[in-house]
Amino acid sequence: MIDLIFRDVGILLVVATFFGFIARAFRQPLIPAYVITGLLLGPVFNVITNHDILTTLSEMGIAFLLFLVGMEIDLRKLRSVGRVAIIGGLAKSILLFSVGFLSLRFFGFTLMEAVYIGIVLSFSSTMVVVKILSDRRELDTLQGKLIVGYLLFEDLLAIAALSLLTSGIHAGILLSLLWKAALLVFAALVCHRFLFPKLFRFAAQSTELLFVFALSICFLFALLAGLLGFSVSIGAFIGGLVLANLPYTFEVISKVRSVRDFFSTLFFVALGTSITQISSKGILALLLLFAAVWVLKPFIVFFVTSFFGYKPRPSFLTAIALAQTSEFSFIIAAQGLLLGHLTQETFSLITVVTVISMAATSYFLHYQHALFSRFCPNVLARLSRDPQLDSSKNRYDALLVGHDRMGYAILKKLEKLKLRTLVVDYNPAIVRKLQSEGIACIYGDISESDLFDHLEIDRLKLVISTSPHLRDNELLIAKVKHANPQTKIFTTALTAEDAIELYAARADYVIVPHFLGGDQVSILIERLFPDFEKLISHRSRHLKELQNRHANAS
Repeated sequence: MIDLIFRDVGILLVVATFFGFIARAFRQPLIPAYVITGLLLGPVFNVITNHDILTTLSEMGIAFLLFLVGMEIDLRKLRSVGRVAIIGGLAKSILLFSVGFLSLRFFGFTLMEAVYIGIVLSFSSTMVVVKILSDRRELDTLQGKLIVGYLLFEDLLAIAALSLLTSGIHAGILLSLLWKAALLVFAALVCHRFLFPKLFRFAAQSTELLFVFALSICFLFALLAGLLGFSVSIGAFIGGLVLANLPYTFEVISKVRSVRDFFSTLFFVALGTSITQISSKGILALLLLFAAVWVLKPFIVFFVTSFFGYKPRPSFLTAIALAQTSEFSFIIAAQGLLLGHLTQETFSLITVVTVISMAATSYFLHYQHALFSRFCPNVLARLSRDPQLDSSKNRYDALLVGHDRMGYAILKKLEKLKLRTLVVDYNPAIVRKLQSEGIACIYGDISESDLFDHLEIDRLKLVISTSPHLRDNELLIAKVKHANPQTKIFTTALTAEDAIELYAARADYVIVPHFLGGDQVSILIERLFPDFEKLISHRSRHLKELQNRHANAS
């Protein structure tokens, strides 16, 4: 048995690596390569036969992913999107379930089949989306916070739906879920506050013990969640939250990430092995489900998100990221098949839609900004509930695009230089916060050319954009230079290639964060060398700045 498991895992890793090299050679995402590996080794050539072991290992991948997400996410930063995540997430799920249920009933599906598929359509994949956002370092962006907020709330709904479908819908089940959830959260809070800080101080004396202890926390809460009737993945996520903000979090993350990558690869390969043959009768239903996932769901997510006051860009990027079904689809569909609520063909339909929509997500996120530009922002703006810009014609010396992250320090310096500065941001929470502090700030997105009609850009001396989007910055440069060629423009780029294009577009200076960070460190070393005693005072100032920044962000 052990030899068979070792053989299967070895084969799929070798083949997955081979297709991964091909994908990278053609600059394609890795997830579809892994899914193709599973498809070839499973249904096509039937090389992998031990599906139960592969499924178990892939579930561990989900648990490790959510464990890392729990450690990396600062829930305080999600407070700004809590209202849209809960109220909007509930409204979105109800709308998707209703449309999916009614449509499938119209096409002749049974009552229970329509219920199950309606539920499946309501949720998106935490496993896939969070991994991609984490790899792209976009979890801390506005759309990243919106996406994670939606996904966390959906996971809770998925667990509740699974419990209700299994046990029946009545008040007793709901009350049982609530008190069990409260017990799990209470245990997490007690451990985080009183127990784990001391234990981690002791474990930190050995990096090996620190790593093993962190993994034991993941499994401990996963097992506790399982005993209480919840998904082990949710338990792993709570275990990650327990370890968040401890002094050793980054050390643990760096060590666990490679374990996560190994098991998540098995997860995507397992998706490929789950694809089964569908009869010609099911093709029409399959097309209907793809239309619901790739057209209806993004439209509903976009509409709901923009209804809460978010600009077209973050609303669109959030919507496109959630255009897939969830890994919970497999669990819910398998439970429905076991209970006799679903036929084998309906189960296969859910499997195929889930696998293909997950694989396509990597492409959607890879080309998300190109897709946004293709779907004209001005058209999307008409669909969104967009607060009116402050059209006051006050004169300003400087325009700062984007306050979060880099813009915070820039604004402080502009204030110190006594430059009258107007901030433009598309995060309504940031706009409200700055306006409450008496800082001139309007709600806008530089991708919308209408924005410039509300600003007297011909009077500006300085324009600074912290947005890394190439096309948006090119539009900004064109508009400002046309109005006043003497205005100095600082833009931001993530790559050297984009920076060169922005210089060609007449940017006066392009901020490349990675290069700029290296330059600043080299300057600091030059100033301190050889008298590094000055580092103590510099460190104190830097720590104070970080504490002030953290306090303002909370």
